[in-house]
Amino acid sequence: MGIGDRVGALFKGPSEFDLTSGEIGRPLFFLSMPIVITNLFQTAYNLADTFWLGQYSTDALAAISFAFPLVFLLISLGMGISVAGSVLVAQYTGAGEGDRAEYAASQTVTFATIASVILGGGGYLFVGAFLDLMGASEDVLPLASSYMEVISLGLVAMFGFAVFVALMRGYGDTVTPMLVMFGSVVLNIILDPFVIFGWGPFPALGIEGAALATVFSRGVALVVGLAIMFRGTRGVQINIRDMVPDLTYLRRLVRIGLPASVEGTGRAVSMNLLLFIVALFPDPVVAAYGIGTRVFSVVFLPAIAVARGVETMTGQNIGSGNPDRAERAAALAAKTLFAILSVAGVVVFFLPEPIVSVFVGADQADAARVTSVGAQFLRIVALTFGFIGIMRAYTGSFRGAGKTITAAAISVLMLGLVRFPIAWVAAGAIGETGIWLSFAVSNVIGAAVAYAWYQRGTWRDGDLNAERFDVDDPVAAVESTDD
Repeated sequence: MGIGDRVGALFKGPSEFDLTSGEIGRPLFFLSMPIVITNLFQTAYNLADTFWLGQYSTDALAAISFAFPLVFLLISLGMGISVAGSVLVAQYTGAGEGDRAEYAASQTVTFATIASVILGGGGYLFVGAFLDLMGASEDVLPLASSYMEVISLGLVAMFGFAVFVALMRGYGDTVTPMLVMFGSVVLNIILDPFVIFGWGPFPALGIEGAALATVFSRGVALVVGLAIMFRGTRGVQINIRDMVPDLTYLRRLVRIGLPASVEGTGRAVSMNLLLFIVALFPDPVVAAYGIGTRVFSVVFLPAIAVARGVETMTGQNIGSGNPDRAERAAALAAKTLFAILSVAGVVVFFLPEPIVSVFVGADQADAARVTSVGAQFLRIVALTFGFIGIMRAYTGSFRGAGKTITAAAISVLMLGLVRFPIAWVAAGAIGETGIWLSFAVSNVIGAAVAYAWYQRGTWRDGDLNAERFDVDDPVAAVESTDD
């Protein structure tokens, strides 16, 4: 038995539980737990960069505070393709239609590759102008630009691996992506200090080194992921014959995925608009904002993971004609996440300084200022963590049902119509504290809106499985569902 099989034996795979019958809690747990760990590994990329660059300089730390929202924006513009692929694979798997699931996965990989090349090229050409527009200082701008140029050129690797994770999750296999991500993260963490500081035979590349380490390790993970899907021995299989671009199928991916891209892009735009406000303050505040958002990315891992699990369970149960079971899964997830994240929020509320100080070099002149502002940020938002869990659980179920436009609307409402306006007004009145307050208020309102909208029950008619897609005659099938 190989190492992967030994580690995989610690978790339940899709062949060991049924997402469409029996109890709900246990399969949701075994589906979501590997996603928590996978997302933790994925977050480790950002945390490793934040930690090492924090030791390098405050300017470098501020630079990735500007770069991270832009990375998120580029990926979000194309993420609808992966969401659509995951939803279709989940619903076809739930309906027992393996050929259609394979075709959906293969087409998703094709169009995801095309989208990432286009987005990466655009990002490379316009990154400098974008960061300048966002208000990066003269010291920070060249560093952030260098980082983003490397990331843009490597976007195929970064986005491609995200698609692999999404397609395997739609099938119900969350263990395999977790194992692949583990190897990739270990590689990235090992490479970071060598290429940033120039240890051993490596040149000291600073912030460019951090970007190169991330792209290289993601590229290795993508190659492994593609090999797994082509073999088809674990999770969903992709086939060369099904990868010829099918524009009629693209219409279906766009119909399902475009709202998901709007949702992700809305989040990214909100982050960038908030950064525009943050940039009006000194670099230590920008650095504190970057640390705070990365801490949130760790704390919210359970919410993101369980939401993805709910998405898969909803998709498969919609495919099998059992929406009541999908509703029970969403309710259970919302209650559980509220409890877990509320406890995490209490811990962060009482221990913000030690958390922030992990990412700040002690020998930096403004370390105390960064730590103080970052601690204030965490303390103000911490007690609303549980509400993020509620919102994520219900929006995940909306996506699984194919109601991606509803999930997008809730996200845009929370971020664009609540968080940003409050931050804009309050920052002018009470300084950076107003920005932190906007996070807390929007978290609560987002949860209330998601819960109320879900109770209307409109998601129940989101049965995409009713749209028959004939692999042998895709044109006729897609045209019949576009009326």
